[in-house]
Amino acid sequence: MKIAVITGASSGMGWECAIRLWEQFPGLDEIWAVGRRKERLVKLEEKVNIPVRKFVLDLSQEKEREILKAELERLKPQVKFLVNAAGFGKIGNVCDLSEKDQSGMVQVNCTALTAVTTMVLPFMSQNSRILQFASSAAFLPQPGFAVYAASKAYVLSYSRALAVELKKKNIYVTAVCPGPVETEFFGIALDGGKLAPIKKLTMAEPKKVVKKALMDSMKGKRISVYGPWMKAFYVLCRIVPHEILMGFINW
Repeated sequence: MKIAVITGASSGMGWECAIRLWEQFPGLDEIWAVGRRKERLVKLEEKVNIPVRKFVLDLSQEKEREILKAELERLKPQVKFLVNAAGFGKIGNVCDLSEKDQSGMVQVNCTALTAVTTMVLPFMSQNSRILQFASSAAFLPQPGFAVYAASKAYVLSYSRALAVELKKKNIYVTAVCPGPVETEFFGIALDGGKLAPIKKLTMAEPKKVVKKALMDSMKGKRISVYGPWMKAFYVLCRIVPHEILMGFINW
């Protein structure tokens, strides 16, 4: 049985990845969709014409991650795609955010992603793909978004190293690093606040980000950056000292 495992599948880019993978890769037998909202996973099943095995889990909790691991070990599927799209962010200064929110970002964005990747890898064969959703926030430390940016820098670094480790096995790893994307993310991250004008200007559509991410994955690229704005930002962060750039960050 050939499957795709997708975390964060109840919304945003995880949702779009599930639909796009079904459309483009007819060899898949099932999609294993992981999310916290059962009703959204049920709706996702209506969008694709292959079985969707639904896992209503909070991946920040080790006991709930064990449910996914146990099912992998029981059925021993061939995982052709792993998409780690689950993510959580809160905008605000470190002194103003709660300990729960800050540690929660690390648990979901770093710990859960690493744990899921580790448990899925034994079931991946040659020519399989891993898409790790990082962010353009990974390119630069970001005052006002410090923990989230640091967590995504971890995802980017981890993914790049993992890509080298898995090269001999012909398993390809792509870190997806979009800028602002038109999803539910900012509604949660801002918590009623206003989005900076530059974020509105550079906002991308989830479908386009996912389309490019899958294209880059199939090309074996290790980093996928969507759109001219974010590509320019990526280059800027590589050539201009971060101490200078951080002075212009405005969340």
